[in-house]
Amino acid sequence: MTNKSNQDKPFHIHILGICGTFMGGLALIARELGYQVSGSDQNVYPPMSIQLEQQGIQLMNGYRAENLDCKPDLVVIGNALSRGNEEVEAVLNQGLKYISGPQWLSEHVLQDKWVLAVAGTHGKTTTSGMLSWILEYQGFKPGFLIGGIPLNFGISARLGESDFFVIEADEYDSAFFDKRSKFVHYRPRTAILNNLEFDHADIFDDLDAIKKQFHHLVRTIPGDGLIIAPDCDNNISDVLHMGCWTPIAKTAINNDAPWQARLIKSDGSQFKILCEGIEQGMVDWSLTGEHNVYNAISAIVAAKHIGILPTDAIKALQKFKNVKRRMEVIAKINGVTIYDDFAHHPTAIQTTLDGLRKQVGTEKIVAIVEPRSNTMRMGIHTQSLAESLYLADSAIIFQPENLDWDLSELQKYAENIEICTSVEAIINNLKKATTRNSHLVLMSNGSFGGIYQRLLNEL
Repeated sequence: MTNKSNQDKPFHIHILGICGTFMGGLALIARELGYQVSGSDQNVYPPMSIQLEQQGIQLMNGYRAENLDCKPDLVVIGNALSRGNEEVEAVLNQGLKYISGPQWLSEHVLQDKWVLAVAGTHGKTTTSGMLSWILEYQGFKPGFLIGGIPLNFGISARLGESDFFVIEADEYDSAFFDKRSKFVHYRPRTAILNNLEFDHADIFDDLDAIKKQFHHLVRTIPGDGLIIAPDCDNNISDVLHMGCWTPIAKTAINNDAPWQARLIKSDGSQFKILCEGIEQGMVDWSLTGEHNVYNAISAIVAAKHIGILPTDAIKALQKFKNVKRRMEVIAKINGVTIYDDFAHHPTAIQTTLDGLRKQVGTEKIVAIVEPRSNTMRMGIHTQSLAESLYLADSAIIFQPENLDWDLSELQKYAENIEICTSVEAIINNLKKATTRNSHLVLMSNGSFGGIYQRLLNEL
């Protein structure tokens, strides 16, 4: 495939689902390669829409057959779309060339790269951001594609200027016509396996089905590559026991492992890094939570695999600003701190609240949750979702009209939960309950009905 057609016009790629974090990043890279890029999505909203429009990418709101009147040379179809979608049907009926996003990325970007992939149920985005920043800080100018916007970069994806490419490696399927996990396409040389729990209940029947996909990823990693994994995750251990042909670097916190962190502050904001018992340096940063400590260890080990000394990686992490929508402080108003957190799973909620509780002590924490991921919308994690909120003084859960289950079931497992059926009700509740030195944590992987600006206006 070339960048120019016979008429010397840019090769035109049209992307379905362009405002998703992965597909939006892919669009940015395609634009950087010189392609003409357009795309459509059902949910065109910031920050991705702003990021794309600033790069001259045409966005179309909604999926319609007429979006294809421009006759693109290739259509890249996101995994959120399926048969019956008007624009998908038009692609097939018109005989247009189409491909999945992961396959396009593999064939046109990753072929000659040293790929550093970050997989796992939790922490992929943050760890990818950390690793990309470490490489950037050391002058490597890596390419990356991350499911969020690292604040050190201000963009979620770029082609880069080196042989190294950092990618968030998702286990979700590639497209309606390619049910392999995305990460099977990436063929990394360095792979971080952060953790593994049951998720994506809409496409996986059980945990064993996810383990099988992770095993397929492990099969693609070369013998002179490296796998980085926590010592305490039994599910990751099960995957590696299914077959592994690559050296493994194990990590731990306050426990024996070749790579470990020793907490200086219990909230995870300060810790030492040790390799084979030898201290490498101390991380002192603004992030909290043991999950971020694990993310940091993994990023340091991955960076060492390409030749960056741990001491230099630690220096970089001191200047890491986190990823947008990962416990991002969006406002401080009259002693009230408001956070935006991209929560999608009970374990992520629990670890985030644990880090915040250790940081703020007895100050009031209110968790406001929109159960928007496919798995939570199906009610798979009812008990674990309720229990994940125990560190909050109170928790407000949003129940939209189209949710498939009654959220009042959560109240069987926790006494601090209140159910609200509208954003207005949530805001009114918060106005009454919020006191000085309160911490409001808005947890959603979507736009949450525009609650962010509305809450700021009310407070």
